[in-house]
Amino acid sequence: MQRQSIAADTTAIRSLDWDRSRFDIEFGLRNGTTYNAFLVRGERTALIDTSHLKFEATWLPLLKEEIDPTTIDHLIVSHTEPDHSGLIGHLIDLHPEIEIVGSKVAIQFLENQVHRPFRSRAVKSGEELDLGTNPSSGVAHRFEFLSAPNLHWPDTIFSFDHGTGILYTCDAFGLHYCSEELFDSDPGAIAPDFRFYYDCLMGPNARSVLQAMKRMDALPALNTIAVGHGPLLRHHLDLWLGDYRDWSTGRSKGEAYAAVCYLSQYGFCDRISQAIARGIGKAEAQVQLVDLRATDPQELAALVGEASAVVVPTWPAQPDAELQASIGTLLAALQSGQWVACYDAYGSNDEAIDTVASQLRGLGQKQAFEPLRIRQVPSAEDYQRCEEAGTDLGQQLTRDKTIAAMKSLDGDLDKALGRLSGGLYVVTARQGEGESLRSGAMVASWVSQASFEPPGLTVAVAKDRAIEALMQVGDRFVLNVLREDNHQELLRHFLRRFPPGADRFAGVATLDGVAVGGPVLGDALAFLGCRVAQRLEGPDHWIIYAVVEEGNVADTTSTTAVHHRKVGNHY
Repeated sequence: MQRQSIAADTTAIRSLDWDRSRFDIEFGLRNGTTYNAFLVRGERTALIDTSHLKFEATWLPLLKEEIDPTTIDHLIVSHTEPDHSGLIGHLIDLHPEIEIVGSKVAIQFLENQVHRPFRSRAVKSGEELDLGTNPSSGVAHRFEFLSAPNLHWPDTIFSFDHGTGILYTCDAFGLHYCSEELFDSDPGAIAPDFRFYYDCLMGPNARSVLQAMKRMDALPALNTIAVGHGPLLRHHLDLWLGDYRDWSTGRSKGEAYAAVCYLSQYGFCDRISQAIARGIGKAEAQVQLVDLRATDPQELAALVGEASAVVVPTWPAQPDAELQASIGTLLAALQSGQWVACYDAYGSNDEAIDTVASQLRGLGQKQAFEPLRIRQVPSAEDYQRCEEAGTDLGQQLTRDKTIAAMKSLDGDLDKALGRLSGGLYVVTARQGEGESLRSGAMVASWVSQASFEPPGLTVAVAKDRAIEALMQVGDRFVLNVLREDNHQELLRHFLRRFPPGADRFAGVATLDGVAVGGPVLGDALAFLGCRVAQRLEGPDHWIIYAVVEEGNVADTTSTTAVHHRKVGNHY
């Protein structure tokens, strides 16, 4: 636990979770995470968010050391995801008269979470909560609220304290990075996690990010962005805001997009939809997450009707009247020529997904991918399968653009660029065990030694490669060097198109346990075990710089297979 003043009459209460290794859509955390709450004292007192239930034994005592909970007038709920709302029920038990302030959707969600009565006030953009002037500091704490739906839940609000210039954003602008350093004093250390967090959680809602930032532009100058995870952003605000704006603008270009629908707080719908959306985004296609519960009928009809592809979840066998109306709106808004697909939101049997798939077939839409059947609590492998299905769909949506880009390159330049040659390699990676197991492989030819001390190399990985998710900073992988006289079979195997979730190593001789990062191919000439140290973003590839930690050669008399291209606009 950490408790520290961050501004006049304002205290941060942070739960440091050093050991958490998985979050949300099953993306790995290298540096743990934090859950940040804040206490603001004016004439009255407001608490902004709570913490994860796992911190019950430490967070509540620390809060009591700081303040008598019965003197807290308002609890501002940024959104109701359990890592921020896990102790709200405990707080209500301590102080039944506390007023909970949140979006209308958040109040509805909370009623189904805490299962006890509470006082509440629903707010939306432009509305305010005036705490009055703190008698000691003379600072007037007046909160202005900004609606920020889908960042990354449909119930999110931002809260701006005009007295201190602090904007409280919960998940938005956050990062999973556990450190006792309260602020963003070392941007280089946290930048990779900041980007990875954006790609996983905010990128699929890039349009919503830009809408929220437009509302932020109308505020006075920001002093700090107090995030729900990781260090607070104060020293390099222009950098972080500029990144979010640039990334979101890039993801929102063009009119074609995929609408990935979900049901908030139903089964595993939230997480699975995010995995599919992340996969679509990796293919440089546009994507919009759409909550069937929280989106009003007109907006729902527009988002679905204007999309190039629509992905829908299974829903309860007997939906309530409001949800049934949304389902009807969804089905009525589907257009001929759209790609459609469905996924299991709850699992256990095939009845629900067969019913939805049958409805979609009856409407005559094109199937984007096979129904994603998940019959149990989703494993890391299931999330990977969903992400890969999304990537396949994204590639379909961007196919015409990709072909046009290839044809636009000058013919002579294309041929000259194609004369750049490289070796032939297979990159393999494997992480986790049991239900957390994820693995991948790809053919690589854009590989080069990059440093002597420490020994290092670079690998160019296309952004839509499934293995890219296993090559974040700190991850390990294996570079298998193919041999000149025996590489064709391996090349054909790893170049073929694998269906989502397929085992890339089926039928291939591998040596497990030889290298830390993944399987070593039995027919490889040599292998290098590598650890990702840095990632440089290019237009369509990530340039991975990795430190080589281990390696061996199977045959010192053989040479490396070489790849000669004729053109430079594709592999």
